[in-house]
Amino acid sequence: MRAGALAPALAAEWFKLRTLRSTWWTLAAAFVVNVAFGLLYGTMIRANAEDYRTEDFDPVLTGFAGVSMGQLAVVCLGVMAVAGEHTTGLARSSLIAVPDRTAYWTAKVAVLGAATLAVALPTAFATFFTAQTAMGGELNASLGDRGALRAVFGFALHLTLLCLVSAGVAAVLRSTIASLAVLVPLFFVIGDVLATLPGVAEAGRFLPHLAGSRLMSTVPFDRVGYGPLTGLAVFLAWTAAALAAGLVVLRRRDA
Repeated sequence: MRAGALAPALAAEWFKLRTLRSTWWTLAAAFVVNVAFGLLYGTMIRANAEDYRTEDFDPVLTGFAGVSMGQLAVVCLGVMAVAGEHTTGLARSSLIAVPDRTAYWTAKVAVLGAATLAVALPTAFATFFTAQTAMGGELNASLGDRGALRAVFGFALHLTLLCLVSAGVAAVLRSTIASLAVLVPLFFVIGDVLATLPGVAEAGRFLPHLAGSRLMSTVPFDRVGYGPLTGLAVFLAWTAAALAAGLVVLRRRDA
């Protein structure tokens, strides 16, 4: 990566991302869906409090349960921000303006990650407070409880890393439909399927969305079997692999 190539590439990527209406719609959808589901789950738990008075009940993770739907928005954002440029031909113009492909990819990933994190953080806090307030004082958690603040930041990191994994896959496949056809089963289906198959259930524990669930939880659960730090390491490994694959394809193929 040539010195001085990154700054103009960052400016160009930020301009492209913020001028796309899909950016604001998907980020707004991530906020609304997560907060709405936090309210829904919190209200449901309050109405059925007797069923949740158990030692392994995790009010924080339960309040974040809507992420299973809300994460679809950031997956779409990562895919559209990358695959959309190849579909429309904008990637060719971008690479003419920024011929250093490493700088181009670094800038795109940095801007996409920063924009997602900037929305994911307030989404995490809004979802937490909405869900815990809806649960009522009998079962809910406070931000000062052990692991709660870490889980809130973990929620924001979960959404951000999902977006970057999606961007890496989109850079490899260069198709919105093909990328979503891979990512939706990976994040929403394969983990549940593997859990039912003898001999491969162990591998399912290391899928990115399950690793991310450890970042958002305050109570251990048997299905995953490792802690938040291991979950973060697993998720970062998925992210690094996806982004590295995207860069390799970008450097070896024409736009």
